Amino acid sequence: MGTQLIWQKSTYSGGGDGNACVELAAANPATLHLRESDEPDTRLTTTPLALAHLLHRIRHGAPGRD
Repeated sequence: MGTQLIWQKSTYSGGGDGNACVELAAANPATLHLRESDEPDTRLTTTPLALAHLLHRIRHGAPGRD
C-alpha cells in the first residue's frame, strides 16, 4: 500500500474549513499533488519546477499578452 499523503491548504483559501480550498501534498521531493477540497478524489500530479513555472505565469502573466 502507498504512503498516505499529508494535504496542506493554500494560505489564500482562508482559515475556514469550507470547500473552496486548494490543497497540495508532496508524495516525494519530485512529485506534487494538487486538489480542490470539494473534489478530493480528483488530483493533478506535477513536479515542483512545473508548479513554480505555473505560479510565476499566474503572478506575472504570459509574455506578450495584455
